[in-house]
Amino acid sequence: MSATLSRRAALSLAAAGAGTAALPKGALAAQPGRRPNILFILADDMGYADLSCYGRRDYQTPRLDQLASEGLRFTSAYANSAVCTATRVALITGRYQYRLPVGLEEPLANRENIGLPPEHPTLPSLLRKAGYATALVGKWHLGSLPAFDPLKSGYEHFWGLRGGAIDYFTHASSNGKPDLWDGPTPLAKAGYTTDLLADHAIDVLREFGQRSRPWFMSLHFTAPHWPWETPEDEAEARRLAALGNPEAQFHYDGGSAATYAAMVTRLDLQVGRILDALAASGQADNTIVVFTSDNGGERFSDTWPFSGHKTELLEGGLRIPAIVRWPGVTKPGSTSDAQIISMDWLPTFVAAAGGAADADFAPDGTDLRAALEGGALPERTLFWRYKGHGQQAARKGRFKYLKIEDNTFLFDVVADPLERANLKLRKPDIYADLAQSWAVWDKTMLALDPASYTHGLTGEHTADHYGNDK
Repeated sequence: MSATLSRRAALSLAAAGAGTAALPKGALAAQPGRRPNILFILADDMGYADLSCYGRRDYQTPRLDQLASEGLRFTSAYANSAVCTATRVALITGRYQYRLPVGLEEPLANRENIGLPPEHPTLPSLLRKAGYATALVGKWHLGSLPAFDPLKSGYEHFWGLRGGAIDYFTHASSNGKPDLWDGPTPLAKAGYTTDLLADHAIDVLREFGQRSRPWFMSLHFTAPHWPWETPEDEAEARRLAALGNPEAQFHYDGGSAATYAAMVTRLDLQVGRILDALAASGQADNTIVVFTSDNGGERFSDTWPFSGHKTELLEGGLRIPAIVRWPGVTKPGSTSDAQIISMDWLPTFVAAAGGAADADFAPDGTDLRAALEGGALPERTLFWRYKGHGQQAARKGRFKYLKIEDNTFLFDVVADPLERANLKLRKPDIYADLAQSWAVWDKTMLALDPASYTHGLTGEHTADHYGNDK
């Protein structure tokens, strides 16, 4: 498969899009008895209101708006974390990320001795066990070679980046080294990253369409993560590279609202190309399509009506867009206020595939089928923590417990989404219950200090991949 796709990936952007067509109105219909394909599209650092169907006012995202009109839009979707590696751990394992060292704190994904244990059951490995073809196109960020690799964690095909971010044109990471790969092989390829990932995703879905197996593709874009570069900013990319300073790629002196708009609308355009290719391949009527983000927005994002951004457990750091089109299951143009979270996708997809979770690694997430069909989910409490500023959070029903350093709060995030009115004195029983529930939950997770958990690639360790003492 890799060799075929490598040849196909050499096609131009225009050729990759040739022959695709917009999905005809009313063309989606369930296929009884067939297991669905799954296309999971993840944006990077996209805020809750960064799509026009979620309220963005200064630009439009017509293709993602169209996807929402053809499916269901969640209004209370949460990321498992306010930073990306931690959320990706929860997404791929279906469990709270704090159960694994790699999920404890963002910098761990850049340490050679920390990553997703290859033997841990994952969403792609469980689907593969159920007979699915699996591919990751885009961002991995769950550990470095040689110990950690998408191909060791259930994906049959990988094409993308291993680290947290790359320049959109040079494809160098923040350490200045190239970070674009076709499986184990480094790539030297010209083009804007968002376009290249879309091109390759189209090649993969066409390849999958020629096979009899159902398939799962994780398409993890880097947009709209920094550096702040539009498709017209190659000169700016070269300027940053010429500085010879890895810190320059963080682009602290760059960006604007207009730049951000161009990055998001380019992402919207490329998602549209992929959906057109899916329709043209005849697979759309039997494919679950999900579009969401890994955490709340950063510098130029719109998180209205919430406050807070990435790295904060305020709603703006956690609340994300989530759109699902599942023919025969989701009602076109519908919305749901069900409280969902990143780790729910694993049990949802595995159940849809007719598979089963590993009994020794039971998901903390829940199957979302009832909510996707327009119903409700059983009430549960969702938990978060983040070492920066000693943040803690828990949500149950309409109420949210929040701790930032030594300050504690209780908010009704339905009536007060900006989290302004602290109700802990008005509703002491609810506050005490949520604070105690958080403390009980926290004792079941790994300790916060990430330095205590390494698996010993350097010969120095106190615990294994899972944080178990050795």
